[in-house]
Formats: sequence, structure tokens, C-alpha cells
Amino acid sequence: MTKRATTGRRQARQGGAPKRGRRQTSRAPTEVDITVGENIRNLRRERRMTLAELGDELGISHQQLQKYETGANRLSAGMVHATAEVFNVGIESLFDDGARAIAEGKSDPADELRSECFFIVNRTRSAKTLSQMAKVLKAIVSG
Repeated sequence: MTKRATTGRRQARQGGAPKRGRRQTSRAPTEVDITVGENIRNLRRERRMTLAELGDELGISHQQLQKYETGANRLSAGMVHATAEVFNVGIESLFDDGARAIAEGKSDPADELRSECFFIVNRTRSAKTLSQMAKVLKAIVSG
């Protein structure tokens, strides 16, 4: 092995020039991370949840959730999945730019309301409360 080859490997290990063919990436949040955070914040507010309530559902602190929402920290794939499940929305909706979806006619108000109702029902733990909710919904539909 030549001295030149040894020096190149040492530089790569010590944070020198990156190996050919590899792209050096930043761990800083991107525009997509910021969009996802904004969408999470919008969903949380639409559902009238506090940072602490959503944080509890996700198993994280409200401070960490706030960092996700503001784009200060990036979300892992697992956290994106968990968030979509909590809100009962498709993962892709967390990545959508709301203005783009509306402009393309993809936003259906009835679907959004169904999702919100499902979210509320799904969070209800009391059988008695669920029974009362079912009676109210049946009365509305029948009336």
C-alpha cells in the first residue's frame, strides 16, 4: 500500500474529504421536515389537542413535540407513522402542502370531518360515553 492511499484513508476516517460517490448530507431539518411539522401542528389544533396531550399519545414530551412542529428537530419514520395513526390520517397527508392539495381538488371536507369524528371516538375510553355518542349520532342521522 502506498503512502498516498494510506493518507487518503486516514483523512476519510478523520472527517476529511468524503469518499468518491458518497454525498455528504446535513442532519439539519429540510423544507419537507418543516412542512410535516406544520401539518402536525395544524392537525393537533384542529383536533383541539394540547402539546402535552399529543405528546402523551406519542410517548414523547411536549417539548420534543414542539421541536418537531417548529422544524427544529427531524421526525423519524416511526414517529411519522405513529403520528399518522394517532390522527387517523394517511402518512402522505403529513407530507402534503395544504395549498397544493386544495388547488388540485384533493381536499374533501366530508373526508376531513369523518377523520375528525373517528379521531374523537377512537380517543374515548369510557363505554358509557361511547354509548351516549352512538345514541346522539343515530338520532342525528334518523332525524
